[in-house]
Amino acid sequence: MSDLLGIGASGVRSYQTALSAIGQNVSNADTAGYTRRTVTLTENVAGGTGLGSSNSIQFNGVQSASVQRAWNDYQAQAARSAAGDAGSADAVYTWLSNAETALNDTANGVGQSATAFFSAGTALAGDPNSTANRQSFLSTLGQTATAFNTTATSLASVSSGIATDATTTVQSINSTLDQIDKLNLQLKSTQAGSSQAADLADQRDGLLDTLSSNVGINVSIGDNGVATVTLANSGQPLTASTGTSGTRFAITSSANGALALQAIQNGASTSVTNPGGKLGGLIQSASTVADRRTQLDKMASDFTAAVNAWQAQGQTSSGTAGGALLSGTTAATIKVTTSDTSTIASATSSASNGNLLTLSSLQGSTGLEQTWSSMVTVQGQTVASAKSADTAASSVASSTMDARNATSGVDLNTEAAELIRYQQAYSGAAKVIQTAQQTMQSILDLF
Repeated sequence: MSDLLGIGASGVRSYQTALSAIGQNVSNADTAGYTRRTVTLTENVAGGTGLGSSNSIQFNGVQSASVQRAWNDYQAQAARSAAGDAGSADAVYTWLSNAETALNDTANGVGQSATAFFSAGTALAGDPNSTANRQSFLSTLGQTATAFNTTATSLASVSSGIATDATTTVQSINSTLDQIDKLNLQLKSTQAGSSQAADLADQRDGLLDTLSSNVGINVSIGDNGVATVTLANSGQPLTASTGTSGTRFAITSSANGALALQAIQNGASTSVTNPGGKLGGLIQSASTVADRRTQLDKMASDFTAAVNAWQAQGQTSSGTAGGALLSGTTAATIKVTTSDTSTIASATSSASNGNLLTLSSLQGSTGLEQTWSSMVTVQGQTVASAKSADTAASSVASSTMDARNATSGVDLNTEAAELIRYQQAYSGAAKVIQTAQQTMQSILDLF
């Protein structure tokens, strides 16, 4: 009878543990990052003692062997990879859209201001002695210079925003890696298959989700739950291992806003060009905006040189050679040097508007209007492509995460069915105990 009592008691204990797991699942059905738990039940192996015990018939009941998380490593890695792609695409689209806005291709922008300047030149050529036309000529030239200044400031602000975002992202990455290293130490000292190990694994996977959206990673989970994290594009280890510290990142910004990322491990620094994730998208965006700033500076420099060369070849109304109308060699520094309309070299030796008639030569395929239009068009196409990539990456990230959650998440219908099953099993085990007690009492009543 003691065997029957023991069998029933083992069932009650094991099914109570299983019911507790179901209760935990139901309670955390809406908890972010929670993974469904199940209790693995195994047979208590009977062990005979004494001579001839191999011929005895023994049953030892059941035991709750471990707590298992509903998890699929392949789905998890697919979701992390997709999250990294989505993080990168979102960063690129967000910041390149900001850069497109900064270019300001409106009436106050560089392109249309330049067109207004050349139109003013045409009007002045028609009446070179008009004070109003001369004032309009210098005014629109000043507006063009101001448009360069404003655009340069706006693009610099975009670069600064990207750099700030990248610095914050690097800090988040390093902090997350620190937390993963600490959790790995806890997992090493925690019994595998315990509820504590499951709780730590949930925390670990939540941190890995955060990390994967910021930087591209590959993850390998050991038997004890320890996560080995490597950089996806290079295989460089990021988490600490025996005798080796984990890799951490540092980022710097150049004068034109381009970003440089360094991976630091055990005091040694290596350059990382494509880390993936949001950080990779920020580095890519910074490079594109830096290119736009370089292009803008060249436009300003070329425009300054072209206008001043045109001015130098003409004569003022007093017959002297024209002096420079513009100064500065970058978009941020270009400015008009005079407000004196008499300094405009509108004439040549043969005509009072002779030099003005040649101003249109600055509007060729290499002129400011065309180079500006080309840059704005390329930027628009780049943003459109980035938007499509962002939409696609977001969709993939959502679908892969849904697939992972379908495996690891809590389904209340499933839990309800399991609850009924284990309730019946629990009742059955309790009935076994009751039967053993009744049988024992019946035997005792014989005496």
